[in-house]
Amino acid sequence: MSSTASGKSGTWRNWGGNVAARPAREVVPASVEELADAVRRAAEDGLTVKAVGTGHSFTSIAATDGVLIRPQLLTGIRDIDRTAMTVTVEAGTPLKRLNTALAREGLSLANMGDIMEQTVSGAVSTGTHGTGRDSGSIAAQIKALELVTADGSVLTCSEKENPEVFAAARIGLGALGVVTAITFAVEPVFLLTAREEPMPFARVLAEFDQLWAENEHFEFYWFPHTERCSTKRNNRSAGPERPVGRLGAWFEEEFLSNGVWQVANLVGRGVPAAIPAIARVASHAWSARTYTDIPYKVFTSPRRVRFVEMEYALPREAVTDALRELKSMIDRSGLRISFPVEVRTAPADDITLSTASGRDSAYIAVHMFKGTPFQAYFTAAERIFTAYEGRPHWGKVHTRDAEYFAQVYPRFGEFTALRDRLDPQRRFQNAYLRRVLGQ
Repeated sequence: MSSTASGKSGTWRNWGGNVAARPAREVVPASVEELADAVRRAAEDGLTVKAVGTGHSFTSIAATDGVLIRPQLLTGIRDIDRTAMTVTVEAGTPLKRLNTALAREGLSLANMGDIMEQTVSGAVSTGTHGTGRDSGSIAAQIKALELVTADGSVLTCSEKENPEVFAAARIGLGALGVVTAITFAVEPVFLLTAREEPMPFARVLAEFDQLWAENEHFEFYWFPHTERCSTKRNNRSAGPERPVGRLGAWFEEEFLSNGVWQVANLVGRGVPAAIPAIARVASHAWSARTYTDIPYKVFTSPRRVRFVEMEYALPREAVTDALRELKSMIDRSGLRISFPVEVRTAPADDITLSTASGRDSAYIAVHMFKGTPFQAYFTAAERIFTAYEGRPHWGKVHTRDAEYFAQVYPRFGEFTALRDRLDPQRRFQNAYLRRVLGQ
């Protein structure tokens, strides 16, 4: 998607359009050796290095004025091990290609996020996640990975090999090296039944613990300026397959979720006073439906309407209180919010800087339409989230720094010590990492 450098100027822009950078040079390596060579050459020239996927992060995590590495030639499946039930995939492979390739092989990831435009390395390095009671983020499904470190050497790590690197590099923020391949746990492809239905805000919050406990994957969207939510429960199913019909899929995914939504947001951007009325109509447009399909067709959907996003992981038990505060803040603020607030969950994991590291988590994501001023809304929301020791998604807008992260991540020092060891010269440094990890 819009990650391509915009022609002659050599300016790189992210998908959300809120980050731009002018690298000194771009490299498109066709092999791990070429990538390692690019890192060594950057060192000789005194330049920093950043790999960039499809630019789906809203932070400047991939921005650089040094060497920009584009991994689009490092794609495809390297190996499928049906005994160990793993797949090893090149770092530049888009999730979309991985999901369809796995489905052809009768395999699937256990859980995934709701879009699949990102490269696998970009998705895991920033902590991309879906929703799950028992299954965690995409990074939590990693069994091994390979990365090129600052001196140009290739390091493989797993629970057995370089385990301290493995603990951190699964969500490495691009700070420990350039990921070149990832080995994921996979399982035989299965069916999920999705049940989508509207529900009042007060009821969703009152029954949240029960909805979470009774469903493998529960999420919901709340429409600001209304009392309405759209809920989604995904559970494994014995079948039969009952996909959304082609017309239904087009109507829901393209016409409503992208076409009408784009127009509604353009109207809202031009006439903010119309937004509450639009929100009321939008909250009624998403009707109840049930369908059964293979995982990636249930978990993911196209997102063509451009937006900017902030998302925080809170301790799961704090999420309903935080949502009530968010709602009352919006109600009394005079803010006009056209995008729904998204709520998902993840179980605790053991990845050093995972937003779910060591604690069962719930995520609250706030969005604003591209080109709409978002600072006032995001600042007010962030104030609520940080009061609960929230951890921001590494690829989404936030204002936190290393001092804050040292307080909310018990193993923060473990990560920075490993970075000192693997990248003492800060070859992979940029302004974002300087802020979030310190010098």
